[in-house]
Amino acid sequence: MGRRKAALSGQLADIDFRLLRVFKSVVEAGGFSAAELELNLANSTITNYISDLEKRLDMRLCDRGRSGFALTDQGRVVYESTLELLAAVDHFRNTINRSHNRILGNLHLGFAEHMLGAHDSCITAALDRFSTEAPDVNIRISTLGSEEVASALMNHQIDIGITVLTRPYPELKSLKLFEEDMLLFCARSHPLFYRDQPIPPEELSEHRFIESPRLLPGRETHPDMRGWNKQAKAHHQEARASLILSGHYLGFLPRHLVQNWGLSDELRPLFEERYGYRNTFQALWRDTQRNPLITNLFIECLTESLV
Repeated sequence: MGRRKAALSGQLADIDFRLLRVFKSVVEAGGFSAAELELNLANSTITNYISDLEKRLDMRLCDRGRSGFALTDQGRVVYESTLELLAAVDHFRNTINRSHNRILGNLHLGFAEHMLGAHDSCITAALDRFSTEAPDVNIRISTLGSEEVASALMNHQIDIGITVLTRPYPELKSLKLFEEDMLLFCARSHPLFYRDQPIPPEELSEHRFIESPRLLPGRETHPDMRGWNKQAKAHHQEARASLILSGHYLGFLPRHLVQNWGLSDELRPLFEERYGYRNTFQALWRDTQRNPLITNLFIECLTESLV
């Protein structure tokens, strides 16, 4: 019996790169349907692309069905190799561009939600500088939950993230940007809103709270928080604000966000000195980059904007 012919015996063509990029997007989105918006393609088209890639490679790359989307062992190998291949292509392009004193390519930024309300000066200044120095770079900005930014960086979904870290990531480099004050709020229809006399802290255990990242076990900023009745969960600030405004829950929101939304008359901060805390926003990036020239330039622009 003769040896099986290799699936990729010839040169890679443009269509191969197209199929691999679609496959990469599907993996990072977590499935075909989730990748539709990212790729701007119909589900049936994405399915055909992945089927074509599987035929081209003579491999089954993923399982898809009622049980959900999952990579096969071969699919994981192809995904990791795709990351290496596309990084090598970006490196080649950046090297050639640098020799021509031009910067071409893509920069994907991941921002935590609602962070620009009061702190947009250094971000907008950095974008201004960067767009002036690298006008041919395609910039893409995604808004993510604060907890999702670091994961997106670790999974190579974005190049630079800006968020608040609730635990250290030794694999990531960081640059401190700005801070925001987080306060415990209740709404006008909540029983504590009109209380004039001091509220005993122990009375808070009688009320319902919204779980947010800093109220997770081990992340509390004050020992009292461990005994609070966290009956709702909303790690995104808009959803948390909706629950607080219902009058049934207490929860944390940024001071500047409440002001920007015009809710200062509807939401009252409680125990500002006792339970208020400060978030520090940082720019984050990986040591190894697919496009280090572009990434390093944006970090330089951010650093200059702070000065």
